[in-house]
Amino acid sequence: MSALIHHFVVHRLVLNQDDKIEAIPRNSCLTVTPEIEQLAHQINHSFNGKPGKGVGHFVDSAPADSDNAEPADVSEFAQGLSAYWKQRNEGDGDLESTFHAFSLSAASRLVKALADTGTVETGFLIFCQYEYLATQYLMVALLNTRAHVEVNQELELSSREHLDLARMQLAVRIDLTQWSVQPEQQRYISFIKGRMGRKVSDFFMQFIGCEELVDVKQQNKHLISSVDAYLASESLDPQEQHQHREEVKSYFKEKIDSGESLSVKELSGRLPADESSQSDFAKFTESLETPLEKEIQPDPAALKQLAKFTGQGGGISVSFERKLMGERVFYDPATDTLTIRGIPPNLKDQLKRQSGMD
Repeated sequence: MSALIHHFVVHRLVLNQDDKIEAIPRNSCLTVTPEIEQLAHQINHSFNGKPGKGVGHFVDSAPADSDNAEPADVSEFAQGLSAYWKQRNEGDGDLESTFHAFSLSAASRLVKALADTGTVETGFLIFCQYEYLATQYLMVALLNTRAHVEVNQELELSSREHLDLARMQLAVRIDLTQWSVQPEQQRYISFIKGRMGRKVSDFFMQFIGCEELVDVKQQNKHLISSVDAYLASESLDPQEQHQHREEVKSYFKEKIDSGESLSVKELSGRLPADESSQSDFAKFTESLETPLEKEIQPDPAALKQLAKFTGQGGGISVSFERKLMGERVFYDPATDTLTIRGIPPNLKDQLKRQSGMD
């Protein structure tokens, strides 16, 4: 991430002697060093790669520069962030101290949200405000640590702790620029939805004061099915369809890596168009019963759907690359039969042993 880090601070949530969550605060923001920049990049990269994120907005919140008065039930988190953002835009006062004070009050609210929901979560609470591609963001993440063993030059072993970014499950990113400029779109907050069926809304969304608006997973499924339908309508041969799906995959990866939204218009420019009828993918989606939104947050899990056919049920699990359809894999809808030519060697070996063949 080639980003400008404005403020970075970390506090810690621990269980005290009474088995209650309490915050151990840091007394100031960290000085932005190359190590901090690298950590911010890693956190952002890990967040971008998480599948199944949600999108939403602050509950009844107005941005700091709005002419509308803030409602009484506005998110307290949003109020604190709004005060910092207003001061930053006006260039007034010590921004670092204001951001640090905001992070302290936010940490206290998270402790309260945990207590209210009876949830136990400990770890390091990170607040990072940064600028990337002319857009201002706030990242908030609760991370735990993981032990690892180091070997020094004298071949002595020592145990160290490092932040476990791979298992990051509690994080939210707020597009501060969109919140200020286009709050009515209500899509300026993205967050990891949870783990093993558990929803972050239990306490983390309560802490942020966020209301989910868009199901990113379903949006991506709708987009991929629309791409499949469009390519089928263009009367392309299987190889051409495969090449265009690879182009769509490439576009997905670009947007996932950068943390940006997919644009149906941009994607349309990468897919074939019918010049005679002046029709393209964007116009095709407008004619659908449920049209696609113009901007969609990419879900890394959708890449698998682009690359493979997969399904399971009734004790059977099947997965194969899309390009094999019509070459080694054949489906007959009349008999509901799937024929595979060239069975994988390890599966063939198991089948032979089961049937008693040499």
